[in-house]
Amino acid sequence: MNQKNCMVAQSGGPTVAINASLAGVIDGVSASSMYDTVYGSLNGITGILNDDLLNLTELMDGHPEYLSRLAQTPAMYLGSCRYKLPHYLDDDSPYVFIFKQFETYHIEAFFYIGGNDSMDTVLKLSEYGKRIGSSVRIIGIPKTIDNDIYGTDVTFGFQSAINIATETIDCIHTTAASHNRVFIVEVMGHKVGWLTLYAGVAGGADIILLPEIPYDIDKVVDAIHKRTKDGKGFTILAVAEGAISKDDAQLTKKQYKAKVASRRYPSVSYEIADQIQEKCGVEVRVAVPGHTQRGGSPCPYDRVLCTRLGSAAAQAIMDGKFGCMIAMINNKTKCVPLGEVAGKLKTVDPDSQMIQEAKRIGISFGD
Repeated sequence: MNQKNCMVAQSGGPTVAINASLAGVIDGVSASSMYDTVYGSLNGITGILNDDLLNLTELMDGHPEYLSRLAQTPAMYLGSCRYKLPHYLDDDSPYVFIFKQFETYHIEAFFYIGGNDSMDTVLKLSEYGKRIGSSVRIIGIPKTIDNDIYGTDVTFGFQSAINIATETIDCIHTTAASHNRVFIVEVMGHKVGWLTLYAGVAGGADIILLPEIPYDIDKVVDAIHKRTKDGKGFTILAVAEGAISKDDAQLTKKQYKAKVASRRYPSVSYEIADQIQEKCGVEVRVAVPGHTQRGGSPCPYDRVLCTRLGSAAAQAIMDGKFGCMIAMINNKTKCVPLGEVAGKLKTVDPDSQMIQEAKRIGISFGD
């Protein structure tokens, strides 16, 4: 009897909910009886290249309780990588090996769970598969705390990260109010500000600085002075890792990269803190929750979301749909062509309704 198997891998930065999507894939595939074995590629695509694979069906059959536990387990069960495939027109050697591995292990479907770079990998593999006439079906499942994947309303891991960042801002209020200080909470997000925006609004930050809205430090200082004049003795800033000043936004990418490389501050938050201290003469403290935003226990919303996406990915394969990413649009799972999402960032619109609503209640964005 010919074996019919599938494979799943996880890639990119971890989220607390990513294993629930893995459980959803395994459960969905097992329930369909479409494939004999589900293999897991350890450490993303590199597991295939290194022949480092795990027989998940055998593992789950021997320990059926593992699957139910997996949905509540944070981090990445299969491990991760940051490996980026070259384009197959430049170097097809990794593709030749990967598809040879698919053939060796009788793989008919491959699920890749990850962020923007992972969706790029899925697109390249899908295009190469079509080029050589491969029958392997390839599906992408979007994961990132940044919520920056184009083509889906939300990505799993985002809500759990909001909870942690918001809790940090909540906890800062006590000290900030007691000592009449300015506090900066640095939130993850190098290129987009979704996480900072939502956590800032939810946590009651007074100033929110995003990569999409270059800030004027004098406007930031004015907002602090206004709060002091209104009898509010403290100010909390939610600052994205990738926040950028209006002056720096005018630089070329090369010039800005050189400036960041020579910057004497650990991050932009410390630079802003120094500028505020100098201009306002007030004490400024910086809190960086950092990678705690990727940890902890997945919130119920994320558990439901990634379980749905994982199950929908398995169903897509059964329905003969592939070469796509499973998206959540208007609370419904849909298959979106990879060509429409790979390589694109979903950024915060500076003129969006949410930004205008935040400004209306007095939140400054430094612009």
